[in-house]
Amino acid sequence: MKKYIFILTIFFSVLSVMKAQEKGMVLIKEGSFVPLYGAVSKNPVVVKSFYLDIYPVTNNAFLEFVKKNPSYQKSKIKGIFADKSYLSYWKNDLDFGTVNPKSPVTSVSWFAAKKYCECQGKRLATMDEWEYTAMADTKKIDARTKKEFNEYILSWYEKSRTYDNEIGKTFKNYWGVYDMHGLVWEWTSDFNSIFLSGESRKDKSSDQNLFCGSASVNAADLMDYAAFMRYAFRGSLKAQYSTRNLGFRCASTIKPKI
Repeated sequence: MKKYIFILTIFFSVLSVMKAQEKGMVLIKEGSFVPLYGAVSKNPVVVKSFYLDIYPVTNNAFLEFVKKNPSYQKSKIKGIFADKSYLSYWKNDLDFGTVNPKSPVTSVSWFAAKKYCECQGKRLATMDEWEYTAMADTKKIDARTKKEFNEYILSWYEKSRTYDNEIGKTFKNYWGVYDMHGLVWEWTSDFNSIFLSGESRKDKSSDQNLFCGSASVNAADLMDYAAFMRYAFRGSLKAQYSTRNLGFRCASTIKPKI
């Protein structure tokens, strides 16, 4: 009996650690970089310190969210907030079927991702925050000029069904963040803000920029093909879209309680 209790204790301890890991955040310290798009003067953009989820949101975590927020379940969400592909691979509203519970949730609209983050007391990262974090490899804050780093990213684009993989299996970058490359694409709060009618991507007075794009500003580096692919993909999206290779993670301006 004591042996049985001991095994159960170990099991739940491991489970608790896994959940803590899934929900963890790390501090991304203030810095600057020249983004591929959107910088009219090509001057560096300053990114203030913020916190970012270590991992993308999983199927398991999103299931808990829709249980508490029924209006975001696949059969109940309104069409203006999600297209017909929303959670299309899930078996039903409260069952994601045979997919790995620790793989990233995908086929989630921008509206649903934004709501999920808000329910956690967080938010979606901005595009600048995401790109700033994603330009780091295991040792350098900015690895964009490293041939092997770009080759790694580009090789991912050629692989299929990476969304089936479990979180945390790609490299841990300089900041302690996993899966920025090699798993799924990710929503940002201002994903379509580089496609504007004004002269600067900061020239946005309403959320209508999240729904359709017009003209884009010039790219800062035409050779940065990996980043170009990300920006091009973002520019093709609308806020209610959901695709099988598109997930998200949360950010926070203030230090998380967990």
